[in-house]
Parts: sequence; structure tokens; C-alpha cells
Amino acid sequence: MTAKKSSARSASAPSAAADGAVLSLRGVQRTIDGARLLRDVDWEVRPTQRWVVLGPNGSGKTTLVRIATMWDHPSAGVVELLGERLGRTDVRRLRARVGFTSAAMAAMLRPSLTAAEVVMTAKHAALAPWWHTYDAGDAGRARAALERVGCGDRLDQRFGTLSSGEQQRVLLARALSMEPGVIVLDEPNAGLDLAGREQLIVTLSGLAADPETPPMVLVTHHTDEIPDGFTHALLLRDGAVLAAGPTDETLTSKNLSECFGLDLTLERRHGRWTARAASS
Repeated sequence: MTAKKSSARSASAPSAAADGAVLSLRGVQRTIDGARLLRDVDWEVRPTQRWVVLGPNGSGKTTLVRIATMWDHPSAGVVELLGERLGRTDVRRLRARVGFTSAAMAAMLRPSLTAAEVVMTAKHAALAPWWHTYDAGDAGRARAALERVGCGDRLDQRFGTLSSGEQQRVLLARALSMEPGVIVLDEPNAGLDLAGREQLIVTLSGLAADPETPPMVLVTHHTDEIPDGFTHALLLRDGAVLAAGPTDETLTSKNLSECFGLDLTLERRHGRWTARAASS
């Protein structure tokens, strides 16, 4: 078990990188205008682990991943990413080593870009290719990344003409093309139809099974969106870690009911999870 309920720890604690952690949060808090969005969070992500972060709306999931990827600062606590500590490193350079994507990112890209161009912009952590130069090697890496997520035949298609599900898989290819140290996916299934969602989940399951894939973090509030092969789960409620650890130990009906404030029954079949109200 690599995450738990916690209290604040000293900033002089041993470096998480020395223990092999790719991502480490220790005693992390986030307060805005008196509202505590995160409460003394401890969490570690290690190589080969695939984490799902679950919780209801307003539980602090997005705040957590923004701090974990160094797009935001905590009010207290220590954040270390890929062996470097927030406050002691160039975050712009470090962010380029994180494969980050979200449902909202699709709206930030010009629809006239081809799928290949979208993937190549990851090289400079840009949203458009106009201000940088790309070569045949960059094009080759983009092609390989698109093939890896099942979109190799969409190489020259304009991003704006792709389905929502295809757009999310192209963004996943963009994240993979960077050869990142960690991949963080913030609710990539949001807004997808059934087919798009299932295609993305199948893609993520394949990546989870591939030992060459870096550690992954998937944020969602639906258990049926957890791909097979995800090894660990973290449950957030009211900004605090309710439970965390290996998926089979952490994803229980009791923990999920407490997390979402509803009596739930959780089942797993063929590697996929289903939750429903106990009264049903």
C-alpha cells in the first residue's frame, strides 16, 4: 500500500526519489478563500504502477492532479515529481516530462491541425506547431504513437473532424510520444459516447499491460471506466484520502459507499468494475 490517510510531515523527510517513487505527495494541503480543497494528502506512485483516482464531484481530484503535475502549488506539504521537488526546480522543463491530457485539452487545440501535428506539438509542450521546427524523426514518432493507440489510419486527418473518442486517443498518443516519466489522464472519458468510451478503455487496458508503458494515473468518478490492469486505487472524499492501495484491497463496496455517500454494491466481472445502489 503506497498511499494513506496522513498528517503533515517534515519537509526534511527522505526524498521519495531515493525510495523509487515517481511521484510523491507528503502532507499536501490546498486552501482557497478558507475552503480546504485538499487535507493532509500522502500519496506515492511507483514505477510499473497504474493508479485510478476516484471520488465524487468536488472531492479534490482535479486539484490533486494539478498539484501532482506541478501546474498548481499546495498551501502546505511537499511535492516531488520524477526526482525533483516543487519550489526547487524549473517546473516548465519538468512538465515536459509528464504526459498529461484531459477532456478539456481537445478544445484548446486548433481543429485544422492534423492528428500527426497534434502529436508532434508535444515535443515542445505547445498547442500549435507554428513556432517550432519538426523533422522526419518527429513525424516517425508521431506515427508510431498513433499506431500504438489504434489511430494510425488517422495520421493526416484533421483533428476537428475526428470523433470525440478518436480525439482522446490522439491526445493519448501525444502524451506517449514524449516518452514521459509518468502519464496523467484527467477524466479523458468525459463527454464520450458508449463506443468512444469503450474504445479508449480498451486502449488504456492494452497500455496498462505493456511493461514499456510508464506509470499511469487515471482520474474518474465512474468505476465502470477503470480499465483492466490498473493496479492501485485512491479514493478521495472532501479533499482527504479515504482509502488507497492495491485495487483489489481498496475497491470494496464499503469504501466506495463511504466515498460517494450512498449504499453501493460493487462487483467485478471479466476485469471490469460495476457499482449500483444497494437498494436496486
